[in-house]
Amino acid sequence: MSPIIAEVIGTAILILFGGGVVANVVLNKTKGNNSGWIVITWGWAMGVFVAVFAMGQFSGAHINPAVTVGLAVAGLFNWGMVIPYVIAQTIGGFIGAVLVWLAYKDHFAITEDEGVKLAIFSTAPEIRSYPSNFMTEVIGTFILVYGVLYIVTPGFVNANGEMLSTIVINGQEVGFGLGALSALPVGLLVLGIGLALGGPTGYAINPARDLGPRIAHAVLPFPHKGSSDWAYSWVPVIAPLVGAVIAAGLYLLLS
Repeated sequence: MSPIIAEVIGTAILILFGGGVVANVVLNKTKGNNSGWIVITWGWAMGVFVAVFAMGQFSGAHINPAVTVGLAVAGLFNWGMVIPYVIAQTIGGFIGAVLVWLAYKDHFAITEDEGVKLAIFSTAPEIRSYPSNFMTEVIGTFILVYGVLYIVTPGFVNANGEMLSTIVINGQEVGFGLGALSALPVGLLVLGIGLALGGPTGYAINPARDLGPRIAHAVLPFPHKGSSDWAYSWVPVIAPLVGAVIAAGLYLLLS
């Protein structure tokens, strides 16, 4: 499978699980209505686990522009593939959000709260303070990317878009990939971030997770939709990239 297609599918899987669990918890007359934050964080963690397990062998399963940029800064990913990966991840996020909307279409129709509906597609702070919200997302993404860099050796895609089976790091040839059993600790890392740092902003920690679904919210037809809150949208896009660069810089400094 093409790494680009794998990133589209992997990110769509992530949003199908993540957006789906939020929809199940917040929309009216669902089986999981009001089941709480623990359910939401587990749903997102399982989305990461399934996406990484399934697509890691094909693309490294970054499923997150912040991870892609962080790996490139750390010298573990080809800069020439960054933009194609980011575009693929954003498209995947959009597709995943559309699938959630299709699955819960009847429940969208009977839920009037505009904010609740937006929460299925994108993040929003509980206390709107852009400097604080930005810092929260930087910290959350920093620990995500820093953890990924040490949990597993990430995949490397060369200039021809080919997935390599090994890469030489510090003179040693090592294998790589975020698939197989490596998917479990990555999923647990995301679970921990959600539990520990998700309260202030909803832990986007992924520009494609927020931007792709937010675009879907803007274009999909359903009643009581309200604003897509574009005024806040820059925070979950820019802050995770900053956190990723800091994480990669520290990784290089300490390697």
